[in-house]
Amino acid sequence: MFINHTQKLVRRAFLQRMGNLSLAGVAAPWALNLASIGEAAAFTATDYKALVCIFMYGGNDFGNTIVPFDNANYAKYQAIRVGIATAQNTLVGLTPVATAAPLPFGLQYALAPQLSPLKPLFDTGKLAVQLNVGTLVEPTTLAQYNAKSVALPPKLFSHNDQQSVWQASQPEGAVQGWGGRIGDMALSNNARSLFSCISVTGNSVFLAGQDALQYQLSTNGAIPVTGIKSPLYGSSIASAALNTLMTQARSQTLENEYNAISKRSIGAEATVNDALGRVGPFKTANFNATNPLAMQLQVVAKTIAARGDLGAKRQVFFVSLGGFDNHDFLVRDQPGLLANVADAMASFYRATEDLGIQNSVTTFTASDFGRTFASNGDGSDHGWGGHHFVLGGAVKGQQFYGDAPQVSITSDDQVGQGRLLPSTSVDQYAATLATWFGVTDTELRLVVPNIINYSKKNMGFV
Repeated sequence: MFINHTQKLVRRAFLQRMGNLSLAGVAAPWALNLASIGEAAAFTATDYKALVCIFMYGGNDFGNTIVPFDNANYAKYQAIRVGIATAQNTLVGLTPVATAAPLPFGLQYALAPQLSPLKPLFDTGKLAVQLNVGTLVEPTTLAQYNAKSVALPPKLFSHNDQQSVWQASQPEGAVQGWGGRIGDMALSNNARSLFSCISVTGNSVFLAGQDALQYQLSTNGAIPVTGIKSPLYGSSIASAALNTLMTQARSQTLENEYNAISKRSIGAEATVNDALGRVGPFKTANFNATNPLAMQLQVVAKTIAARGDLGAKRQVFFVSLGGFDNHDFLVRDQPGLLANVADAMASFYRATEDLGIQNSVTTFTASDFGRTFASNGDGSDHGWGGHHFVLGGAVKGQQFYGDAPQVSITSDDQVGQGRLLPSTSVDQYAATLATWFGVTDTELRLVVPNIINYSKKNMGFV
């Protein structure tokens, strides 16, 4: 199992670094000491960088997201996607930069019409498309897949397990994700390590590290303890008593640790909301209040703007949008979801420009899996590989990365019904982002342990 391999690597690195670090504040809670020193100080940051993961829960249908646009391949697409094909005259064509290698099979691609806000970002080199990326343990051919002669991700096509493998390189039940492990590398760079890994969409394994603690925000900012923030039963005295009960030192070890964490949380809430309150309006970014993903990314943008007050030089963020499990009503439901994704991403990029930090923030999409290219009549079913977006000023955009799949449900780059056999692994995708963030080649194994199985560790999109 890869969980044991990961734990061994992390433990080995931790023990090696402990020999070079002295424990300060030994009377403080053990968990806080670990968070303050960091398991793996892989680099010393003098600048600021952030990674922002947009997870599309349910498994986004890649076939109606990035669509074959040239006449020959569009005709194949339309014949395969009976009842769910997007009309060719509504598609938003994409023209790669002149220096990009031509796509095979005479392919030209277009965006779904609802993704049109992303076209200017593609055309100006800020947006790239990673083709056919998905969960793998090692490079896999169709023959190897059929013969089961190589290690395969566990429980393929299962929502929970593939969400976990995407986010953690491990099946459901994983306790660490590659976003959190990237955060582990950066803890010592942040004056307040608690603000290294931030989720605006509840708990996620993606942001759980060996020592990095996942800090959760709501779209309104830091989440307060209601009975302390506002009078408990209408009484300020009751609120003060609750505060004391939740934060005072205790003689019982676990009880004392729980109160220490509560005290830290209460203090962090005040710190975060004070910092966010000092962030002024953005000059050009206009976040749509009816778009839940835009509201999450607005808080991310404000948190980045407050990075000085929060003592952060390296941060990893996680936001999400659900509803992509479109077995039925694909044509009805996916367009609105894609419109929300495009609107939110475009607004967020404008916010990073307003802050003058667009070259230091890289945003990328992810999902449980792609879906079948074949139509089931009203939608598509669980698949494997899919196409994803990478956005930011440091992105080498206006290009497609990875191998373009054939427009087919019988070719050797899919495993049946157009379930794409990934040609790029999540590990390679993650390693490329981690390298840009500052993780060294020798440390990549701690972030995505299966990267040792690939000769190509950097896809080159950033």
